[in-house]
Amino acid sequence: MRDSSGWHPTAFRSHTIGQIVSGGADLVGEEVSIAGYAETVRGRGAIAFIMLRDGTGHIQAFAKKDNMEEATFDALQSATRESTIQVTGPVAQKRPPKTKEGEAPPAPEFEIQVTSAVILSSADAPLPVGVIDDVNVGLDIRLDNRYLDLRRAHVNARFQMRSKVLQYGRDHLITEGFAEINSPKIIAAAAEGGTNLFPMMYFDTPAFLSQSPQLYKQLAILGGLERVFEIGPAFRAEKHDTYRHLNEFISFDIEGAWMNDEDVMCVQERMIHHIWTQVAANDQNLIDVINEYKTSQGEETISVDIPQLPFPRISYCEAIVIVQNGGGEIEWGDDIESHHCDIIAAEYPGFHFLPRWPMAMKPFYIYHNEDEKGATGGQLSRGFDLNYGRDEMTSGGQREHRVDVLEQNLRNMDLDPKDFTFYTDGFRYGAPPHAGWGLGVARLLMVLTGAGNVREVVLFPRDRSRVTP
Repeated sequence: MRDSSGWHPTAFRSHTIGQIVSGGADLVGEEVSIAGYAETVRGRGAIAFIMLRDGTGHIQAFAKKDNMEEATFDALQSATRESTIQVTGPVAQKRPPKTKEGEAPPAPEFEIQVTSAVILSSADAPLPVGVIDDVNVGLDIRLDNRYLDLRRAHVNARFQMRSKVLQYGRDHLITEGFAEINSPKIIAAAAEGGTNLFPMMYFDTPAFLSQSPQLYKQLAILGGLERVFEIGPAFRAEKHDTYRHLNEFISFDIEGAWMNDEDVMCVQERMIHHIWTQVAANDQNLIDVINEYKTSQGEETISVDIPQLPFPRISYCEAIVIVQNGGGEIEWGDDIESHHCDIIAAEYPGFHFLPRWPMAMKPFYIYHNEDEKGATGGQLSRGFDLNYGRDEMTSGGQREHRVDVLEQNLRNMDLDPKDFTFYTDGFRYGAPPHAGWGLGVARLLMVLTGAGNVREVVLFPRDRSRVTP
């Protein structure tokens, strides 16, 4: 048997629970084998009801003592919650509940009438984190027991959504002519300057964990690959401890030849628009699961509102004026911090670009035109951010392709060009103008799923205090 999704039977099950729940009318009387977690076990005497759950749904397994070996029945009836169980038996339609006159009959429900079963693994009791109960423990306890936390329906839905976002983003970039690459994560020098690097020894050579694929995706462009993207990890030794910072994170990164900052901003907004459109069309079931939990907790539910194109562009200079007019204390040349972004978000609550930052605030590889100056005469760059409300999603820009300017930029930032010859040498033999960006996957998921902390949408997050599990 094989369904439209390409699913095949395995040694432990002939069907998924979801297949039986959705197609049970065609399976009534057919013997099936399923496997799952025991969500509840009830019954006494000669009968037992086991609610089984796998990654596709829930179904009741009904066991009678006189239909199987006594030892098997006793093991089923005494199974602990979250034990893994395989059951075999015919599919049957459950007796529908009585309805009042005039009420529509409920949709048919199905169960497995168990003829044989195997306890594959018994779960210890009590559970350190509840699965179907209200979980009155902190996020740290949940992360310590992530393997159980993931069994909770809304948590599981977030990670199914994460997989979808990666798929939709990858598909869209491919349709725009981008080819996927993989850059090294062990590097000899900083990609963006600064000291936020994790040092390591690579055999006998000092090295670092990569803080960005930036330099390598540019070298791919110099090699003639034209348009490239990567979905991969980066590592930053920043001592942040906030709801939106981690020390290891996954990002979408692109680079495109013969493109400027506006060109790649357009790529990004089209990709995000595509992701939101696909989620709205295909994944409302995951949104519903998340919203069911939010409703139970008295939290505001979420909806997938497809953003309009183009996203607003609010230049750095304009943003400074908005913040000042909103009562914020800021001057040209200052960083736009979160409390400043709150003022901007009051006018632009969704996705919006912040282009044309001061060159002094951007990495050495960002391009600038000599005649582009800010309100106080400071040099403007072709660097930009993308924000959603108060939160930064993206950093990007047009890259400097002139080797003499690159080397001077390094000196201006107290970096030695000799340490970057592996990078700058590639610009000595003809370099096309090019641009790109990096977009944090987890921050995008926070918007889509309504998560209040980036750790909610990262499987096993790494921050200042967490390296296990």
